[in-house]
Amino acid sequence: MSAGPRRRRLTGRLRVALAPAEAFRLFTPYGERDWVEGWEPRFPEPVADDTAPGTVFQTHGHGTTTTWIVLHREPGRSVSYARVCEGVHAGTVGVTLAQAERGHSDVTVTYDLTPLTAVAEADLAAFAAGYPAFLRSWEDAIAAHLG
Repeated sequence: MSAGPRRRRLTGRLRVALAPAEAFRLFTPYGERDWVEGWEPRFPEPVADDTAPGTVFQTHGHGTTTTWIVLHREPGRSVSYARVCEGVHAGTVGVTLAQAERGHSDVTVTYDLTPLTAVAEADLAAFAAGYPAFLRSWEDAIAAHLG
């Protein structure tokens, strides 16, 4: 009997030069468009609040479609999403913001993903190995956006 796919829980931190109440928007479906190249969430129905729990949206990238569902949000403090990339992986992404010195935010980002295939397991292992650099790229992109 095989051990099955290897679930990965990855947690890291980045610093944002905004207070949590302002930085929160950067981690919302619409807000990420400001600093993530190619990020274009598509909503199956119009939404007034893109962080309302139960909101569904999709993104396209790397040849796949990912379906996201907002699980929880506390404006200015945290937001979490379920995400399924069909045939690749499924899990959650959580973002928590905390006040840091000089009006900045410490942001904790946790990906908890289970690969759905053996190929996806290898890709997820590579993602895990590069996770600190991945979050540094977020920090750099946000800093460039805030200019």
